[in-house]
Amino acid sequence: MTDALTLTQALIRSDSVTPARGPVFDVLEAALIPLGFTVDRFTVGEEPDGPVENLLATRDGTGPHLAFAGHVDVVPAGDGWQGSPFSGEVRDGRLFGRGAVDMKGAVAAFVAAIPAEPTIPLSLIITGDEEGPAIYGTRALIDRMAERGVAPDLCLVGEPTSAHRLGDMMKIGRRGSVNIWITVPGRQGHVAYPHLADNPITPLIAMLAEIEAVTLDTGNAWFQPSNIEITDLHVGNPATNVIPGSAQARLSIRFNDEHSGAALVERITAIAHAHAPAAQVTGRISGEAFLTQPGAFSAMIADAIRAETGIEPELSTTGGTSDARFLSKLCPTVEFGLLNATMHKVDEAVAVDDLYALTRIYAGVIARAGA
Repeated sequence: MTDALTLTQALIRSDSVTPARGPVFDVLEAALIPLGFTVDRFTVGEEPDGPVENLLATRDGTGPHLAFAGHVDVVPAGDGWQGSPFSGEVRDGRLFGRGAVDMKGAVAAFVAAIPAEPTIPLSLIITGDEEGPAIYGTRALIDRMAERGVAPDLCLVGEPTSAHRLGDMMKIGRRGSVNIWITVPGRQGHVAYPHLADNPITPLIAMLAEIEAVTLDTGNAWFQPSNIEITDLHVGNPATNVIPGSAQARLSIRFNDEHSGAALVERITAIAHAHAPAAQVTGRISGEAFLTQPGAFSAMIADAIRAETGIEPELSTTGGTSDARFLSKLCPTVEFGLLNATMHKVDEAVAVDDLYALTRIYAGVIARAGA
């Protein structure tokens, strides 16, 4: 049997700042081969968003096909750690290291939960690019699955969803995300002769005021209200007596299932052009909102959580985006994993007891899926 703590430590010690390639996948493959998995590793993409390595592991069985999705890339460690961020050291019952929570611990727990003898069909969908642009990560894995005829019936994503204690929250959906860049052209000139120039800041401020006043919705049964945030303003004008030739702004919109990314870009474009017809508006949709309606799959995971922890998990759609936004197009998708309190922080850590409890929960999900 695979030991969740030992495997998590081995994954942490394989430095894999996004995009991950090589050694961390070697560790994971070495753990899966003895369990009878067929492991397909492939690298795709060009700079600047690639190359990215991905892993698709499959094992045959009888019954519904359960997929586990996750990532082995991590964000940069940052400074100020007590010890090495890649040591995998255990202190006072906690395992420290970048990725311990997000999400090498969950990947290891799922591998450790897999029974030695085949039961239901299982697959692991593991990318090296979830923390980065995610262009050549899970989307490339989905293409690979289609080529190979790998079609899961259910997908469990191991993101750290628990808020205060293991098992208190699981995610059945996520809001969508779109970033929008606005550039307003003007005509540079001397501030003493404004009639000979065209100040782009004036219409930019006016359009941003209108955008800021927009109420997209008030939320609904499963989602919090959508929100528009101004995340950057830039003119880059070092002179005090010059009207600038252009001005830029950037927006970030997190939206629920009442909207689409394309419609939001169109709406912002219309507001921008009403104030500055020559404005350039560019949108990049990171993902659409999705919801897995509560049902048999979410109940099965909740049952496994309750059996281990004795608590009833909250079904939530809060938080940022995850690769579940891509996988939800394939089958019912639910996210459940460790406490998210230290993810992306200095001294990221998981309680060893939680790591083993998560392993038992995942084992319970596998058993229930095949019942």
